[in-house]
Amino acid sequence: MAAAIRVGIGGPVGSGKTRLIERLLPLLERDGLRVAVITNDLITTEDAERVQRSRLIDPKLVVGVETGACPHTAIREDPSANLDQAERLERERGPLDLILIESGGDNLAATFTSELVDWWIYVIDTAAGDDIPRKRGLGILQADLLVVNKIDLAPHVDADLERMRADVAEVRPDRPALFSDLRSGSAEEVYVELRRSVLFDRAGAM
Repeated sequence: MAAAIRVGIGGPVGSGKTRLIERLLPLLERDGLRVAVITNDLITTEDAERVQRSRLIDPKLVVGVETGACPHTAIREDPSANLDQAERLERERGPLDLILIESGGDNLAATFTSELVDWWIYVIDTAAGDDIPRKRGLGILQADLLVVNKIDLAPHVDADLERMRADVAEVRPDRPALFSDLRSGSAEEVYVELRRSVLFDRAGAM
């Protein structure tokens, strides 16, 4: 069995990273994929506990990493804690098809090192301002997939959604981006992109 594919999920605090994981897990299970989750928080394991409580996945397949420092350190400069947990999960709970690694909430410059993940998603939300794409943070520019979440909130915060779509297209001309409402909607489009990009040979249903 091949080693598990590792997919990173990054983005600012409150953008919807954990919600994306919660929406992806049923879709992954539907296609017979065996998944584990690693979450990163500064001094808690709050996000891991949330996913464990959801019962969307065996709680033993969810672990939390307390970074104790700037969140992007644990996904870029020194990913050793996450690498150790990924290796332990494969050793003790494998075989696994996929490990989702959620970064702690970070700024727009956060990126994942290729040493840690094979592919990564960056999540932003409309409530943080429709100028976010124009700030051209590294996460927005370099992520394999950009997810603009909470589009349902755009009218309530005077965010110009069409301007955001145009700005995203301008700053990411050759990379995919999706607009979503993960609170009440699904992550089907994200999953389709994930399947197309990195999971095409993992599930028998594909």
